[in-house]
Parts: sequence; C-alpha cells; structure tokens
Amino acid sequence: MGIVFWIRRFLTVLAGALIIITAVQLLKGHDMEYASMQGALWGTFTAAVFTAARYVQSRRGQHCAICKDTPEMQDGGASRDG
Repeated sequence: MGIVFWIRRFLTVLAGALIIITAVQLLKGHDMEYASMQGALWGTFTAAVFTAARYVQSRRGQHCAICKDTPEMQDGGASRDG
C-alpha cells in the first residue's frame, strides 16, 4: 500500500466527514458559513486521525475486516495457505 492509497483513503474519509459534520451543523440551525467551516476543520482532524490509526495498524499487520484494504482481504483470502 503506497502513498497514493493513503492519500485516497484520507480524501475519502475527509469527504464523508465533511458532508456529515456540515449537515449536522446545518440541522442544528447554524448558517452555511459556520457549518462548512466546522465541517472542514473537524473533517480534516477526523480524516487525519483515522488515516494515521489505520496506517499504524497496517504496519503492525492488523488488518480491518470491514475496510478490506489489503490484497489478502480483497481476494477473499484465496492467497493464504491452508
């Protein structure tokens, strides 16, 4: 998993968090400027923490069954012995 993978992962999480946080702020009655600023701020923080945590777990060999972010997980484990 190279740098492109991790950048793509960061941007995917950032987009999702930004949309959700902005929508929640709008539902709470805040104006669009405040809501988008909060979405950008907390979305960036969330994406950075998530990506860093997944990177550390990946380096330790701990794979996420939900993310299926490794080649072994993507092919259904067919490449494993046994």
